[in-house]
Amino acid sequence: MKSVSEIPGIKHTTAGNFFLMAGPCAIESREMAMEIAEKLYNLCERLEIPLIFKGSFRKANRSRIDSFTGIGDVAALEILAEVRDRYQVPVVTDIHESHEAELAARYVDVLQIPAFLFRQTELLVAAARTGKWINIKKGQFAAAGAMKHAMQKCIDSGNDRVILTDRGNSFGYTDLVVDFRNIPEMQSFGVPVVMDVTHSLQQPNQESGVTGGKPELIGTIARAAIAVGADGLFIETHPRPAEAKSDGANMLQLDKLEPLLQQLLRIRKAILPL
Repeated sequence: MKSVSEIPGIKHTTAGNFFLMAGPCAIESREMAMEIAEKLYNLCERLEIPLIFKGSFRKANRSRIDSFTGIGDVAALEILAEVRDRYQVPVVTDIHESHEAELAARYVDVLQIPAFLFRQTELLVAAARTGKWINIKKGQFAAAGAMKHAMQKCIDSGNDRVILTDRGNSFGYTDLVVDFRNIPEMQSFGVPVVMDVTHSLQQPNQESGVTGGKPELIGTIARAAIAVGADGLFIETHPRPAEAKSDGANMLQLDKLEPLLQQLLRIRKAILPL
């Protein structure tokens, strides 16, 4: 299995802990990004958790045309690069069109392929050709086995630095459900597998045009994912989720992250092989 220890700048990979991809849904401002990054950095340093800071430089997939999409592509990417340089941690952002791959790759260490787009061959090839690590999210409509083909497109394009992420499966029109069988099945492909905790608790396609969520179940999904052996967790977090400009309904309040991580580390320790 490829190891995330090969991601430039990642720390604490010999501690035996899961890795964490965390940050705000979108880069709303420099001040907000730095506030979250400092908290995450200090927390993960203390707990010896490998951290990849996450933030979308642009939100392309929005329910309504008046929804927040970003502060400007280069401005947001420069903030992500500043987080990387200040805290010496890798950063990840998602891309939606093939021409964005080269641009984003100048600033970040990991390119993320959104769940709705995991079948887009041109997007996967463009991401792979940058040489960056690629985190591919499993489509809400797809079985775990389908991700082998998405992964293979990157490998066939000369890049085997792939992470696969589960984010639940569509359950009716406005809900998602997590099938934890997906984690070991995708691990069998020889790549690290992540559970996207917060997006798997979304309630999409609401009549209001604003996605809902069930953040009270974040701990439930995270504990189950670690218990079945997920290599990493993806958690969007914000100091004040109700004020977040994107996905606030399913984000974890920042000050609730530490007790959750401490609990998850105890579960991780309990399941490690002797």
